[in-house]
Amino acid sequence: MHGPQILSRFIQQQAIRDGYGNLWQYNSQSDRHSEAACWGVAFDLLRQSATLRRHANEGKVVIGVNHPMTDYRTGREKFLDLVIARPATSAGRSGDSFKHLARKYGLPLNAHETNELASLPDIEFGTVGSVHVALEAKAVMTKHVSSLPRLHDELAASEQAVHGASDSALAIAYVQINASDRFAPSPSNRFTIGPANPVVVRTNAQPNSVLRTLDKLAQLKRRSTVHESGFDGVGVTVLDFENLGGDVRVVTGSPAPAGGSSFDYETMIVRMAGQYDSRFAGV
Repeated sequence: MHGPQILSRFIQQQAIRDGYGNLWQYNSQSDRHSEAACWGVAFDLLRQSATLRRHANEGKVVIGVNHPMTDYRTGREKFLDLVIARPATSAGRSGDSFKHLARKYGLPLNAHETNELASLPDIEFGTVGSVHVALEAKAVMTKHVSSLPRLHDELAASEQAVHGASDSALAIAYVQINASDRFAPSPSNRFTIGPANPVVVRTNAQPNSVLRTLDKLAQLKRRSTVHESGFDGVGVTVLDFENLGGDVRVVTGSPAPAGGSSFDYETMIVRMAGQYDSRFAGV
């Protein structure tokens, strides 16, 4: 699977400049990390699902970013980071595409990933019709415990909007959790960092913070059939970085989810590809 490593290399770039001239790898007020995270999930899903590749080849699906979905039961609207859907009409395609997003976002693909992407069919942007896959990415980088109620509520609301609009859609949550015991949050550094104004660094109690976050994610509803409510897939990537310009490491051992477990990224991708192949084979 390529998504987590692409994301770690992408975040490692110190590319977000704030209003004080400081450069950050991660900023909670930026969509940069969620765009890259969802692109990686879609890339791995396209690699794993033969049916999705066929749909892309035949022009039967389009892609949408920040797509609004409305829960028919409540009227509540949520914007999903990335969706793959049947086109609403044969017109209205913009010329942009999934492959174009890699260039637009500046994703640091290595040679192997670049060759794999070139070998895959592309998916154009277009007017979204019936949604097949809806992706939502969330990150917990510091103050883990205090952020958990909001994390749970925002993800639950996204799932309800997806399945309130279409119960057949695959609702996928992808959560990134920071395992570093030190982190420099940009909202705590609203000044020009320099010798007279040193960077403010917060501490996280690790590995407890990661484990508490995983425990909260376990409270999210998950489903095994379209007749139930809950996410179809929840994947987690644990990263280790301080947001100070250094390395961003993908954690593969404890406290990250073990291989084959419910939140393991590879397990999630394989399961979602299988669900896509069985659920939308007749399209």
